[in-house]
Amino acid sequence: MARIRTIDKYSLTGNDKKMVKIAPYSYDLKGFTLIELMITVAIIGIIAAVAFPSYQDQVRKSNRAVVKGLLYENAQFMERFYTQNSQYTGAILSITQSPRTGTVQYNISLQAAANNTFTLQAIPSGSMAGDVCGTLTLTNTGVQGASGSVAECWDH
Repeated sequence: MARIRTIDKYSLTGNDKKMVKIAPYSYDLKGFTLIELMITVAIIGIIAAVAFPSYQDQVRKSNRAVVKGLLYENAQFMERFYTQNSQYTGAILSITQSPRTGTVQYNISLQAAANNTFTLQAIPSGSMAGDVCGTLTLTNTGVQGASGSVAECWDH
């Protein structure tokens, strides 16, 4: 808040004082200084450098969770097919990509289908192509596999 200074002035006609109020220059600061702006940009840069890789890791985990659910759903389909036909041969998967709609993250295929065995594969594509888990597999006996660490890729 600006202070108002008063000064005494004597009039020309006598000794009576007149009070004249003179407002000092007031600086109405609006906006930011360059230093404040640079500090803010630096802080945002540091936060982004830490947060963005963590965010990408969570997105990859989410994509893996979706494909694992679809692999289990396909395995249930294969078991129903086996119950009806007494063999796995001839089965055609109804779910061949993950997610079901949208940009493909994994291509799901049926490998090594024999009369009594099958292996489902989820091959990463698109943004998941460089994922550390690589290709995820699930067999008719429930054995889980991955190109990376099976415990890290299936348990999380």
